[in-house]
Amino acid sequence: MLDHMILPVGDVAKAKSFFDAALKPLGYRIVMELPAEQAGGHPGYGYGAGEGGEPQFWIGQYAPAPNQGVHVAFRAASTEAVDTFYAAAIAAGGLDNGGPGKRPHYHEGYYGAFVLGPDGHNIEAVCHQAG
Repeated sequence: MLDHMILPVGDVAKAKSFFDAALKPLGYRIVMELPAEQAGGHPGYGYGAGEGGEPQFWIGQYAPAPNQGVHVAFRAASTEAVDTFYAAAIAAGGLDNGGPGKRPHYHEGYYGAFVLGPDGHNIEAVCHQAG
């Protein structure tokens, strides 16, 4: 059901230090980093389990944090499901935050759509097998 989530933080370096230490005993570590130019002006860090694991929990510095809201991504079975999610969410009153499309800067095959829900949270549907 859930693919990943992003927790906005006020100080990404401090949060990284905290989560590096706190998540290590649980077997989680940084498995992907996004450079500042791809993550809102500050680097983003994705935590996952094991070698080559997928990032499922992200931290990133966003302004004004922590009032930005939370990012939650739901896994979709196909690009068509992502498209349908986006259309349904917009029809239900969601606001566009990035229409359906490939996002190769995340990884090849990443296809997602983003909407802001009624409380301002960034809600995404993502398929990882886009051709």
